[in-house]
This record gives sequence, structure tokens and C-alpha cells, in this order.
Amino acid sequence: MAQQSIEWALSQGLINSGHRLRRLRGADPAGLAGRACPEGPTDRLRLLADLISWLFVMDDACDEDGLGAAPTLLAPTVAALLDVLDVHGASTDGPAAATAGPPGEALGDLCRRVSAAGTPALLLRFVGGVRDYLLALLWEAANREHGRVPEVAEYVQMRRHTGAVHPSFALTELAIGTLSGAASRTDPALVALDLLAADLVCWCNDLFSYGKENLDQADVHNLVVVIAGGRSGRDESSALRAAADRFNESLSAYLTTEAALLASGDDDLRSAVTARRNWIRATYDWSLAAARYA
Repeated sequence: MAQQSIEWALSQGLINSGHRLRRLRGADPAGLAGRACPEGPTDRLRLLADLISWLFVMDDACDEDGLGAAPTLLAPTVAALLDVLDVHGASTDGPAAATAGPPGEALGDLCRRVSAAGTPALLLRFVGGVRDYLLALLWEAANREHGRVPEVAEYVQMRRHTGAVHPSFALTELAIGTLSGAASRTDPALVALDLLAADLVCWCNDLFSYGKENLDQADVHNLVVVIAGGRSGRDESSALRAAADRFNESLSAYLTTEAALLASGDDDLRSAVTARRNWIRATYDWSLAAARYA
């Protein structure tokens, strides 16, 4: 499946045969998808892997290739991609379709496949999650332009969206085969679990990526940097410990909330819990093995 996902990215024009191809191979998107959904059918696992590939390409374009250095640079790309989401990936002609380029073509392909494989409600969840991700990229770009380190509470909220965790959860539930209904998704305990799981996935990523991201110039979009740069004035080592403590405390809260949900015996909730638990463990194991943060 790894080669198929790379071939999809090549066919969509997201990468070429140069360093972007090597970078995506090293990120191992299919490996992350397989860890997050070890028992999913191949076609739906491919969909998740292709989403992760698309996200990695977008993140690298913003973080490493300069696209996200300022909102004025990124806004035309975001606007074109929002056009794709507005029509749920339907093929259209005209300036908007041309402006979207390969990222837009690939996003349209993902939307069409989600629509074919899932329910209208799932498609709306997916589109909404990707929309939040794109708008959060503009927030990051504004911070980079002004050298601004966000406050911890602000960062925690926005990190859930820059991490694109919610659309990834949606496709993982699709791959597992049991989608939680609207009534289940409004359960306060599941809402709390969803936020805790998103935080844990993102903070795990921050802790593993901190060393690479701060070799030359500190990236302000990292929990460790935010803690160190906040009002506490912590040094690097204490900020690392504080970030790890925050992760461990949230993991404890997650396990308590998860146990209460599983005790209800609701199969829809069990599926949602499985998807989130898989992602937390998958992120940790993949981070240890992938070359992305080496």
C-alpha cells in the first residue's frame, strides 16, 4: 500500500521525482494509516493514507518550502482549496479549478472518494474538518510573519485544527466500518474524549518533532516553544518537562473518560473510542519509526 499511496501523490502532481518524493517516502504516510487502522479494508485504508499524504505535502509546503511564511502568500492557495470544498470535490471548469492546481485536484479526488464510500453526514464532517485545517494554516502564517508566539490556551485550541486530526478521525471511523451517529457524536463524554484524543495526537507530534524543528530556527508552532515563550519564562529543559507532564495528565484524563464511555455498552461509541485510541498509539509508534523527525 505504501507504493500505491506514493503513486497516487505522483499521479495527482503533488510531488515529483526529486526531494519532495524522498521527503514523502521518509514520512511513511501509509505506515501511519496502517497503524491507525490495522484492520481496515484496503480501499478505505488507501483513502486514509492518501489523506495523510496530502496533509504531509501541504504541511511541508507551508513549513519548509515557504508557502506559509505569510498570509498573503498562502491565501490564494487556501481560497482555491476552499472552492474545492464548497462543491464537495465536484469537477468544475473555470478559474477556480485552474487556481487550485495539483493540491486542489488531489483534494477533489479525496472528497469524491469519501462521498462514494461514506454517508452525506461523513462527507460534511470531512469537509468541515479540512476547512478548519486550511483556515488554521492562515493563523500559523500570520504568526510566522510577525514572529508571534501564541499563548498556551490559544495554541492548544488551534493545534487541534493545524493537526487535521478531526478529518483523520472521520476517515478512520469509515475504515473501521461503524460510523457514530449524530446523537452519539453530541454525547458530552464523546466530545470530551474527542478533544483529549486530538490534543494527545498533536502534543505527541510536537514532542517528537521539537528537535528537528529547532535545529536552525525555532518554529513557534510547537507546544514546547509555546510553554517556553509564554508568561512562565521557562527554559528549554523545563518546558520539555512541562509539555510531557501536560501530555501525561491528558492521557490519564483520556483513560478515565474512555472507561466511562465503554461502560455504556453503546457499539457506536465503542467504534469511535477504538478509532481515537488507535490514533494515539499509532502516532507514538510511527513517530519512533518514521524518518520524518530524524
